[in-house]
Amino acid sequence: MRLVIVGASGRMGLAIARVAASTDGVQIVGAVDRPDAPGTGRDIGELAGVGAIGVLLSADLPAVLARADVMVDFSAPTATAANLAAAAAAGVAALVGTTGLDAAAQSAANDAARRVPVIVAANTSLGVTLLIELVRAASHALPKDFDIEIIEGHHRHKKDAPSGTALALGHAAAEGRSVSLDSVAVPTRTGGERRDGEIGFAVVRGGDIVGDHTVLFAGEGERVSLVHQATDRAIFARGAVRAASWLSGRSPGRYEMRDVLPFKTRA
Repeated sequence: MRLVIVGASGRMGLAIARVAASTDGVQIVGAVDRPDAPGTGRDIGELAGVGAIGVLLSADLPAVLARADVMVDFSAPTATAANLAAAAAAGVAALVGTTGLDAAAQSAANDAARRVPVIVAANTSLGVTLLIELVRAASHALPKDFDIEIIEGHHRHKKDAPSGTALALGHAAAEGRSVSLDSVAVPTRTGGERRDGEIGFAVVRGGDIVGDHTVLFAGEGERVSLVHQATDRAIFARGAVRAASWLSGRSPGRYEMRDVLPFKTRA
């Protein structure tokens, strides 16, 4: 698989470069970031600490897409729509791990999926992907008088809150109860009694927390907690590279990280 990394000089981009460089069957053929990104013009392997691989960090996405199979994009929400359009024009599959996407970016993903295979993932960890499936199953199985709360924590520099992963967990919990998250979500709790059926969110931002997510099902006299804790950003990179490999050669369409796993709670 010939891989292009977009947002390559960021934390996730460098982590993906490290994983891809050591994964059999994966070749990095392009590394792209904004023109003023640190390290522009340097070898992405050197920037990632794995030694030179002969791929320089540039800002010319169309040029590198011409020799790629899959684009992995961990750049910025404002750039996602244009990056997806470029991938579709080049006939290159796209995995987007950027969070905080707006309706325009989601629409661009749908447009691109008519021409190439696309995954837009709130989280590329395989463990989190499984957690989302387990949350959907638990929400469906447990009585509706079990209250659902989602608690998430990330590093102090994270820009979106609740996190994209927390929202994905919320959507899974809502799907398990056959309701829309928008109709029951409480993104910020400020006071008053809890209403029946709410799905609440609590957000922690501090230090260098990589990513902690807990979904609490609280009933009378018992509680069930489903938890995922990330201690190493490499888990997201490994999941992204695995998903990109899975995506390569697929038919055009909109896929999900859950499609990469052999276990699903719904079709």
